[in-house]
Amino acid sequence: MFKENEYWAETFSELDFKKKEIIGVEFDDCTFNACDFSNAKFSQCRFIDCRFINCDMNVVDFRGSRFEESYFRGSKVTGVDWTLLDYSEFIKEAPFSFYESVLDYSSFFGVTLENLSLKKCRMIEVDFREATLINADFGESDLSESQFRHTNLEKSDFRGSVNYNIDLRINTISGAKFSRDEAITLLSSLDIVID
Repeated sequence: MFKENEYWAETFSELDFKKKEIIGVEFDDCTFNACDFSNAKFSQCRFIDCRFINCDMNVVDFRGSRFEESYFRGSKVTGVDWTLLDYSEFIKEAPFSFYESVLDYSSFFGVTLENLSLKKCRMIEVDFREATLINADFGESDLSESQFRHTNLEKSDFRGSVNYNIDLRINTISGAKFSRDEAITLLSSLDIVID
């Protein structure tokens, strides 16, 4: 599988590519449906307008690969180091988005991903430290034990999200949106008593 250097407008369903390595392949307008890429390596690959639907991408390695306008829906994308991708120096917009996916134990440390969408996702122990996530959408997500430190979250949307712990003193959150009931957790970093 993937013997060609380029694939355009293809649909791949129920592929079992566990622990396989894919090098230097370009996927344009492709759909991956219910594929198992757990522990796979996509080295120097390119994904343009691609869709990953209900895929298992546990601990997948995207080292040196590039995404453009792609999205993950209903997928398990855990333990992924998103810092190893090849990001454009000129484009600050997030090249991918996530919806109803699991991103536990992943790292976005220090990346710049403006307008990143992470809607209705589970993100346990995800590392967002030192990232620039201006105008990100974390709506209705579970952020248990995720780390925010020196993170720029200006104009980001946390409405409906739960279990986040964002220290107001060491993160930038001007213009961010929070649900009234959950916003009270933001005050826990201020060493004050709420009666």
